[in-house]
Amino acid sequence: MLDPHLLRADPQAIARALANRGYQFDLPTYDALESRRKQLQVQAQELQTQRNQRSKEIGAAKARGEAVEPLLAAVADDGLRLKAAETALAALQAEFETFLLGIPNIPHESVPIGDDEHSNVEVRRWGLLPTFEFTPRDHVDLGQLHRAMDFEAAATIASGRFVVLSGMFARLQRALTQFMLDTHAELHGYREVYVPFLVNADSLRGTGQLPKFKDDLFEIPQQGFFLIPTAEVPVTNLARDAIYAADELPLKYVCHTPCFRSEAGSYGRDTRGMIRQHQFEKVELVQLVSPSESFVQLEALTAHAEAILQKLELPYRTMALSSGDMGFAATKTYDIEVWLPSQNTYREISSCSNFGDFQARRLKARWRNPATGKPELLHTLNGSGLAVGRTLVALLENFQKADGSITIPPALRPYMGGIATLVKP
Repeated sequence: MLDPHLLRADPQAIARALANRGYQFDLPTYDALESRRKQLQVQAQELQTQRNQRSKEIGAAKARGEAVEPLLAAVADDGLRLKAAETALAALQAEFETFLLGIPNIPHESVPIGDDEHSNVEVRRWGLLPTFEFTPRDHVDLGQLHRAMDFEAAATIASGRFVVLSGMFARLQRALTQFMLDTHAELHGYREVYVPFLVNADSLRGTGQLPKFKDDLFEIPQQGFFLIPTAEVPVTNLARDAIYAADELPLKYVCHTPCFRSEAGSYGRDTRGMIRQHQFEKVELVQLVSPSESFVQLEALTAHAEAILQKLELPYRTMALSSGDMGFAATKTYDIEVWLPSQNTYREISSCSNFGDFQARRLKARWRNPATGKPELLHTLNGSGLAVGRTLVALLENFQKADGSITIPPALRPYMGGIATLVKP
């Protein structure tokens, strides 16, 4: 949620910044709500002051032996009017908060300005693209060849956009997950956590998925839960209502979870294979940092995600997202895109974002600034390190051979019991 003080100081400047990401800020509604808020706040303060003054007059009148019944009646009337004003103010503040919850974050000044992904800027590129003396198969054909990837069975069990992995492909997914967790925990200094896969609405509101993106979620209304769309939600909520000492920061968490998304609005996109599914695995990186460190830590977190691809020898590129292509809560985002031979293009495998204090304001996640001794809002960051299913897809396609066998990159072989090649059965 945006800082209300920034909005009050210069709402027109906020509107211009939001326009850079294609969002039309409703200035008339904001002005009307703010005007009404000020009016009710002043009214409540005046009534409280008047009531306090009359209460003092009652004490003085009693001391002088004068009748106080008229003053008591006036105080009671003041109390009724004050309660009505406070009730109206509370209702207005709830309406105001709902309005503010629908406003996206402001793009950082370093973000390229543009309408969509066509304005994204390539920051760097790593690795050589593979060359094949044969027509490379996509991961679906490789899965069928190895009898280890079954979309029909998954559709019978659930529906489309699910998959059953078996045999060496199931083991490969498990190996990739363990490899990512170990790398981030042992080399990059993240603390591994295990979290619930079901969360309440407050958790999703805190990280920005609610109320705007409810249609993207799987809800279990009978118990008041939602399936998590990403580990970002439960892990970032570890800081809800907390105040951290400066020497506790940065807090760095790594977490592996399944993720569940309805893929609302993606009808007809990536219907073949594992690229866009209702259920998938991710290893997520989350950082909670002091404001002065957040953009430095964004670069570090992005590098940590890139390191997985480098160790797996998978070619990729890193893109700075334009203002019109960023997620709702982000102030700056890098997308890491891995090369997929079957599509002859790079596809997103990680999105690394700095949210500034946008999520922290919703969560009341704070740190105590030693310079002032007062609690201040944290900055939150997160990124996939990596999406496990897409990493599996990239590995299968980039390391395939003409006979359908798949080479296991050296860094992953210890997690595969020393197996260097997957041979079709």
